[in-house]
Amino acid sequence: MANTLTKLDIHLTFHIKHNGPTIRHNDISRIHEYIGGIVRSMGGSAIAIGGVNDHVHILLTLPKTLSMSEMVKTIKARSSTWIKTIDPAYSHFAWQEGYGAFSVSPSLIEPTTKYIRNQEEHHRVHTFKEEYLKILQGYGITYDERYVFDD
Repeated sequence: MANTLTKLDIHLTFHIKHNGPTIRHNDISRIHEYIGGIVRSMGGSAIAIGGVNDHVHILLTLPKTLSMSEMVKTIKARSSTWIKTIDPAYSHFAWQEGYGAFSVSPSLIEPTTKYIRNQEEHHRVHTFKEEYLKILQGYGITYDERYVFDD
């Protein structure tokens, strides 16, 4: 085949380190915008970005030239470096080492987008832990709960 053609839509989520500062409500949207810019600068497409003060969800199209781990590493590194410049209160900000990345079929792009954009409402009822375990279970991913949330 002469061309490399891909369409890999991924629901990516990761959490802040537990010993670091949480994201202030008035900074959430600008951090999401910045993350969207990182995704675009890497050749990806940021379909939806959402989250609350302790985690982020990103629905993105992975560029054919990058692995998921490269994409996540760059998003986390660039965004945490930038977040530290917003205010001295973020001087110890960091994302947790791990992440969850889940494939999304074309038929589920719209409901996943809605889910990501309604994170604030969703987290009035469910914790991140409950949400994340439900996603893992829905995808049939085996995990050890003792380690899934460690920094």
